[in-house]
Amino acid sequence: MNWFSTKKAKAVFLTPALLIYGIFLIFPIVVAAYYSFTDFSGIGKENLVGLENYTRMFGDRLFLISLKNTALVLLCSFFMILIFSFFVAYLLNKSFVGNSVSKAMIFSPYVIAPIIVGIIWGFILNPQFGLLNTILRSIGFDNLAWEWIGGKSLTPVAIAIVFTWQVLGFHATIFLAGMKTISSDIYEAASIDGANRRQTIFLITIPLLKETIIMNVVLIITGVFKIYELVYQLTGGGPNHLSEVLISYMYYTVFTSSRYGYGMAIAVFVLILSIVFSFSYIQISNKRNKRGAVS
Repeated sequence: MNWFSTKKAKAVFLTPALLIYGIFLIFPIVVAAYYSFTDFSGIGKENLVGLENYTRMFGDRLFLISLKNTALVLLCSFFMILIFSFFVAYLLNKSFVGNSVSKAMIFSPYVIAPIIVGIIWGFILNPQFGLLNTILRSIGFDNLAWEWIGGKSLTPVAIAIVFTWQVLGFHATIFLAGMKTISSDIYEAASIDGANRRQTIFLITIPLLKETIIMNVVLIITGVFKIYELVYQLTGGGPNHLSEVLISYMYYTVFTSSRYGYGMAIAVFVLILSIVFSFSYIQISNKRNKRGAVS
C-alpha cells in the first residue's frame, strides 16, 4: 500500500487526467490564441497581423453591441440567480410534504438542453404569437404586450430571465448542500438568544455560506459567458445583430463571415474577461473575509 503514496504512483495516476486536460482544454486555447494574431479565413495560409484583430474589436459596432448585451445579461442574471436560488434553497431546507418532489421539479430545467429551453421560451416570449403577450392581450393589457425578444432593448433582460429559469435549480442545489453543513446547534443557540428569522438569515446563514456564495458567483459568471444556444434559438442574434452576445457574435464571425482570426480574438477576449471577473470576485471576497477575521 505504501507504493500508492510514492511520487511515481502519483505521476502514473495523474498522467491520463493531465493528458486529457491538456489535449482537450489547454491545446485548443493555445491554438485559438495563435490564430487570434492572424488573418486566417479558414482557407489557405494564415498571416500574422499582430494585435490588429484585438484593436479592431473596439471599433466594431456589432462587437460593442454584443459586449453591452453580455454585460446586461450578466448583471441581471447575477442578482436574480444569486438571490432567488438562495431563498429557494432556504425553503427547500425545511421539512414539508412534497419536499423531494419540489427539489426534482426545481432542478429539472437544468437537465433540459439549452436549445430546447430556447424553443420553449420562444413560444412564450414571441411578441406576435407568444403565450405571454396572448394572455396579456386577452385580458385587456395590450399596453404590456411588449417586444420581449427580437427588439432593441428587452432582449438581454429576457435572455437573463430564461437563463435564470434554466440554472436556478442547479445553484439552489449548491446552496442547499452548503446549508446542510451548518450545524443545527447554531440555530438552536440563536433561537434561545431571541434571534428572529431575518437575523438568522443575515447573521448566521449567509456569513457561514461565504465559500458557497463564491462558488456560485464564479459559476454564474462563467455560465453567462457561455450563453449561445438561448440567443440562437430565441432571436438568432437579430434583428440586425442587435441581440447578439459575445459568444453568438463570435460564432457568427467565425462560421458565417469566415473571419477565423478575428473570431478567435473575440474568443480569447471572452476567456480573459471570464477569468478576470471570477478571480477579481474571489480576491475581493477573500480580502473581506480577512478583514472580518481581524476585526
